[in-house]
Amino acid sequence: MKSISILDRTLLLITGLLAAYQITAGMEGVTLFALLSYTIAFGVLLVAGLLLIIMGFEVLNSPLVVIISTIIPLSLSTGLVAEYLPAWKTGYLAFAGVGFLIIIYTRLKTRGAKAVIPLAFIHSVAGLLIFLLPIFLSLRGVTPGGFAWVGIGGALIGLGGILLTFLKIGKPILPQKTILTVLPGLLLAMTAAFVAGFALR
Repeated sequence: MKSISILDRTLLLITGLLAAYQITAGMEGVTLFALLSYTIAFGVLLVAGLLLIIMGFEVLNSPLVVIISTIIPLSLSTGLVAEYLPAWKTGYLAFAGVGFLIIIYTRLKTRGAKAVIPLAFIHSVAGLLIFLLPIFLSLRGVTPGGFAWVGIGGALIGLGGILLTFLKIGKPILPQKTILTVLPGLLLAMTAAFVAGFALR
């Protein structure tokens, strides 16, 4: 596996600082539930970045890291639903909760496709919601146009999830070294897009 470089660690450190900034800055005009969901997402992103900095890319082989990282799209998408689609809040929260439990079980108890397929499906639903909802709201004028940056961040998190998922099942879209080379920059771009989008909402 590719060794983590000083550049990788620098990009991940900046990612962590942006996530920490978003946590401390908070958001005005959102419900407590949505704020908590966003805070959890950025908090886990901060922890995941620190784990990569300290332990290197080898940490991606740990089922626990995959489970923890799943919290990011699930929590972020739950916050968006709670804030902008409140009628769907209970149903989506149930989906996120059950989906997270399924991912815990499959990552710890199964191997191969049985472990990856549920992860890919649940990530896809959350990722598409993060990608499409902010862009749709911006185009409809419900939110300022800058909120579309959250959707761009959703596209980037989806891309990263796809690359890592296919890598896990042994059918990588790109060589492993290439994926790990672009991953820190992808995480930084994703986090920057999220922070910009929420600042411009």
